[in-house]
Amino acid sequence: MNETIKNLIDRRSVRTYSDKQITKEDLDVILEAGKYAPSGMNRQPTVMVVVQKEETLEILRRLNIAAKPGMSSHDPFYGAPTVVVVLVDRRVHTAVEDGSLVMGNLMNAAHSIGVASCWIHRAKETFETEEGKALLKKWGLDENYMGVGNCILGYIDGEYPVAKERKEGFVIVD
Repeated sequence: MNETIKNLIDRRSVRTYSDKQITKEDLDVILEAGKYAPSGMNRQPTVMVVVQKEETLEILRRLNIAAKPGMSSHDPFYGAPTVVVVLVDRRVHTAVEDGSLVMGNLMNAAHSIGVASCWIHRAKETFETEEGKALLKKWGLDENYMGVGNCILGYIDGEYPVAKERKEGFVIVD
């Protein structure tokens, strides 16, 4: 089995992180892979915002928790020191799919170089709030941008998760 296929099969979502920040070199490799994700008609409607400042991470945490009524107040980013917010221009009809492909590339690239990751939802809801819209503005983006996902990145603290069995009927051949 070649290394690419092995990485795709072995990658898991990680929910325990050390507080050690990922290196600039690792981050650059991961972001480069995100830039080259496929997009419909190569429109590239995606923007990745790297958040490592604690004050901005705290805003994102608070908005993420508020977006899901009844959610406990635990850290939705599981202590990961880096969050890559994946945003898309909602005027492009393949925007959500394109942003999802970027998320996949980010997580698979991270795994291939020993960085843990996980897709954290509620980015869409986060940037529909007034405070979320203020973050978009701070980052030079207008309200046409919507959140697709938060890709948390860091180094694992603990054991790497084991894959669960794949469900019966996952593939149908006609």
